[in-house]
Amino acid sequence: MTADLEDEQRAYSRADCAVFRRTKERHGGLSNMAAGFPLLVAGTAIRTSEALYQACRFPHDPGLQAAIIAERSPMAAKMRGKPFREQSRPDWDDVRVTIMRWCLRVKLLQNFARFSDVLLETGHGPIVEESRRDRYWGAVVVGDDRLEGHNVLGRLLMELREEVRRVEDQTRPLTLE
Repeated sequence: MTADLEDEQRAYSRADCAVFRRTKERHGGLSNMAAGFPLLVAGTAIRTSEALYQACRFPHDPGLQAAIIAERSPMAAKMRGKPFREQSRPDWDDVRVTIMRWCLRVKLLQNFARFSDVLLETGHGPIVEESRRDRYWGAVVVGDDRLEGHNVLGRLLMELREEVRRVEDQTRPLTLE
């Protein structure tokens, strides 16, 4: 499934999508930068899924992981690891989508009511992370109403949204008429 997510760029019409860019805007809770979805992993409190994802780059350097997790903002957590990206785990490019999928699931499971609401509010169309330049995790603006990119994060969120729907269908009480 990971290769399928990375295989091709796609084009999206903004009007047909749930687009997110900033955390304070509509659908902003989908962003890994969004506050208000705290995590607890192996007894460690982590403020955002972004910090968790960035810390996962460096399993061989617990000190750097701790420094990333200690940052107060998700952007600071991302930037804390940036000078060390050359030292990312050797298989990073092979596992980064799997790790992102796991980070999103942790976010959902530990914030189920709130995050599932955010996911379901996107409706049934594509979810797209609008980015200025990242065509891998998101999509960039091309023209007035078009976004293009691999949109791997958006596609992982759509996977998760479908899983939430399946759970809701299975737990919906039966009604007798």
